[in-house]
Amino acid sequence: MHRFWLLFAQTVTVCLGILFIVATLRPEWLKTSPQTTAPIATSPATPASKTIRPEVSYASAVAMATPAVVNVYTRKLIEVPALPLPDDPEFSRLFRDIPGFSRRKESTNLGSGVIVRSDGYILTNYHVVEAADAIEVALSDGRETRAELVGADPESDLAVLKINLPGLSAIAFNGEHEVQVGDVVLAIGNPFGVGQTTTMGIVSALGRNRLGINIYENFIQTDAAINPGNSGGALIDTTGRLIGINTAIYSETGGSLGIGFAIPAQAAATVLEQIIKNGTVTRGWLGIEPQDITPELAKAFKLERDDGVIIASVLRNGPAWRAGIRVGDIVLQLNGQEVMDSIGFLNQIAPLAPREDVTLLILRDGKKRDVTVQVGTRPRIRKP
Repeated sequence: MHRFWLLFAQTVTVCLGILFIVATLRPEWLKTSPQTTAPIATSPATPASKTIRPEVSYASAVAMATPAVVNVYTRKLIEVPALPLPDDPEFSRLFRDIPGFSRRKESTNLGSGVIVRSDGYILTNYHVVEAADAIEVALSDGRETRAELVGADPESDLAVLKINLPGLSAIAFNGEHEVQVGDVVLAIGNPFGVGQTTTMGIVSALGRNRLGINIYENFIQTDAAINPGNSGGALIDTTGRLIGINTAIYSETGGSLGIGFAIPAQAAATVLEQIIKNGTVTRGWLGIEPQDITPELAKAFKLERDDGVIIASVLRNGPAWRAGIRVGDIVLQLNGQEVMDSIGFLNQIAPLAPREDVTLLILRDGKKRDVTVQVGTRPRIRKP
């Protein structure tokens, strides 16, 4: 047994010696045969020398929408005092009446616009072109031309321009696509006049109102950077379709703080069609001033809930007056639709056609009753 163990030990020692010599003098003999190793898979479509594109890119959406976004430049002459005015308003008014005390100075403004029809119609904000003596439009392809103001709707802060150039690219509206909070959106415009710029964000909120910007407010809120000069530009989705017209920002410094507002594309399209067809926008009107029902009012009127509106005033000989609506009436429904608050009520009235009969469900003296009112035409408050 000892003999066999000694033979085994000598054999192992010799083998280890041979392995050491081979590893030292011929290490390539110990390499694994290439036939026994699985080849590393490589894709001919992505060679090492080719740049790999990021997985998420909105380049196609921007490329689709950019040709339809234009820069809008306006000029107007304003009266400025030749000398500093005194602080006292009475003296300031007297100085302004002195011939030659004031002089005319040219003021310029910049903004953005969106080509919405290939025959040259452009949507922008009313405040971009308000009181302008001349309007010029610059396209993304470098062309520039004068623009004509077709009409404006100050109450929604929208205006329609017209240019006459061939080969215009119009943006596509989002149609029936429902915008939702959290959707990725892109804002395209000309902030601070630096040139066409695209920023990205999401839809932060829908139906924003009571901001004191317009009479009719139903804004899309977004955190995509919107700055001065972006007004009238396009807010698009990731397919390049128009979902809104950039209108305003909330800012304490004049720059973007991530709170921007855009007019929904559907509302803008309605204004566009009316202005092109009639030169103005017609809205329904009842001649009443609604007021929200507060918890205190609900308690005073012994209401079970605080939605609906209370009539604060009625215009004498207006549509509601002729129908018998009186101050203190509480409106619960319009044509069977619930009335929630004063802003929503005005937005329910606005689309109604003049001379159309509507039914209001009101509460008076603790009793509900239906009242039929013939819709009138809302008087124009300001002229563009």
